[in-house]
Amino acid sequence: MQGGGLGCFSAICMNLMGRTGEADYLTSCFSGTWSSIAAKEAAKYGKVNMVFPRPETRSIPHPRTWKLSENASFVFYCDNETVDGVEFNYVPETRGVPLVADMSSNIMTKKVDVSKYGIIFAGAQKNIGPSGVVLVIVREDLLGNASKYCPTVFDFAHISKNNSVHHTPTTFSVYVMEKVLQWIKRCGGVDKMAQNSHDKSTTLYNAITNSNNFYVCPIEESCRSRINIPFRVGGANGDDALESKFLEEAEKLRMYQLKGHRSVGGIRASLYNATSVEDVKLLVQFMEEFRKQHGPK
Repeated sequence: MQGGGLGCFSAICMNLMGRTGEADYLTSCFSGTWSSIAAKEAAKYGKVNMVFPRPETRSIPHPRTWKLSENASFVFYCDNETVDGVEFNYVPETRGVPLVADMSSNIMTKKVDVSKYGIIFAGAQKNIGPSGVVLVIVREDLLGNASKYCPTVFDFAHISKNNSVHHTPTTFSVYVMEKVLQWIKRCGGVDKMAQNSHDKSTTLYNAITNSNNFYVCPIEESCRSRINIPFRVGGANGDDALESKFLEEAEKLRMYQLKGHRSVGGIRASLYNATSVEDVKLLVQFMEEFRKQHGPK
C-alpha cells in the first residue's frame, strides 16, 4: 500500500473501528511516541482507551497493570518504539480481540507468528526498502468492515480484491523492496537477520554496561530495543558538551545520524538490517577510545 505508517494509523481505524466504535491502544500519554501518535489519530474515528498506566521509568508496564476495555474493536501497539528505545519481547495477550501491530522498525529482524495478529503493517524504509510503500498483512475475516467514509485507496477489502494494484502503485519502491527481500534471503533469511540483530545489540549494550557509567542507557533491561539504542554520554543525565564532542568525532569517522531524537536528547544508534555486525564493532571501538580520552582518569 501507499501512505506509509502514518497513513495506516488512519486506515486501520476506518477499516476496523466501526465494529464497536472504540479501540485499545497499548500506550499512555506519557510513553510510546509512535503509539501515542497513532492513538491521537484514532481519536478522530471513535473512542480510544489508553491501556498503560503512567510509567515510572522508560519501560513497558507489566500486563497486570493494563486496563483493557470490554468493547474494543482492536488492540493496537507499536512493537518497537524507535524514539523511546523500547521493544516488546512477547506478543501481547488481548483476550481474543484482534491485535494490530506497527512493525515498521523491526520487521524482518525476527521471526513472527502471523497467526497471532489481526493486522501487521510496516513502512518499508527501515528494513525492507525505500520510503513510499508500506507492507500490510490483514487477517481475511477482518476484510469488509470499512466505514462508508473510508477512501477506496485505504479500503483493505478493495485493495485485497484488486491484488494491491487498484491504481498505479509506487513501482520503483516496490521493485527495490523485492531486491531487498532477495538480499535478505541470500544472507540466510530472517533467521540470519535475527542472529545479526542479537549480536549487534548485545555488543553495543555490553559496551555501555562496561563503561563504568560513562555511557548510560536509560531503558529498563527487560524491554530494551534490539534496533534503536539510546544512551547518554558522561553520566545518566548526559553532558551536553561531551555529547556534542562525541557526535563531532564520530562524524570524522563517517559515523552519521547518531544524535538522539530531539524529544529525548542524547545519542541513539539505530541498528537496522543494513547495519552490519562489523559496523557496530567499529562504533564500540570508537566509544572505548572516546571514553579513555574524555572519561574520568
